[in-house]
Amino acid sequence: MDSLYYLKKSTSTNEEIVNFLQENTLSFLGVYTFNQTRGKGQYGNSWEAPKNLNISYSLAVKNEDSQRSHQLFNFRTALLLRDFLAKLTKTEVEIKWPNDLIINSKKVSGILIEAKKVKDENYLIIGIGINLLQSTFQDLPKAGSLFSQTGQRFELEEMSLKLHVYLTEGLQKTALDHEILEEFNSHLFRKGKISVFEIQGVRQNGIIQFADEEGFLHVELENDGLQKFFHKEIELLY
Repeated sequence: MDSLYYLKKSTSTNEEIVNFLQENTLSFLGVYTFNQTRGKGQYGNSWEAPKNLNISYSLAVKNEDSQRSHQLFNFRTALLLRDFLAKLTKTEVEIKWPNDLIINSKKVSGILIEAKKVKDENYLIIGIGINLLQSTFQDLPKAGSLFSQTGQRFELEEMSLKLHVYLTEGLQKTALDHEILEEFNSHLFRKGKISVFEIQGVRQNGIIQFADEEGFLHVELENDGLQKFFHKEIELLY
């Protein structure tokens, strides 16, 4: 597949994809590995990926092909990944705001989207980590894998190829902004349920109401009423 490259080992696919963009002008170009040593998560966090158990994948999309705002592009990507995993496992998959994928209350996948400029071209780099075959998660009580949560085993190489095709085809299909937002909210983890949140070090009960087109999460708090929060301003404890 001309638009997808395998890396035997990678520090971070989101970083190393830039090397391929120096020599290619494709609108959709992907790289993947089963041995990522310094993967990146949201807000400077690391993404742990033991060798030959999980998939680390990045897709570069030219900005003019993203078709929408950064926040809605993020939601659209999360929805496509959710649909891919749900169809694959025939299991309910939820989205933990803003872009973690949850099966049976465990995080099995995460997304990091970064803007990069390469040779005067503006790209959005979608970084995806999928826990595929890992069975133990030391010191990570909220983590799981497709295997640990569904009992199903998937082949790493085949899964990577299918993911690349699904995302590249999906991102090129027309989707209206209001439809993306409605669907994202329909799969929102803990939506409408009493949950515990931490806000500036203080815990409080609340109920997730919805996410809006600007990326804010609206939560009805027990003590403070309806409030909206951006990334890192609130933490859902589960």
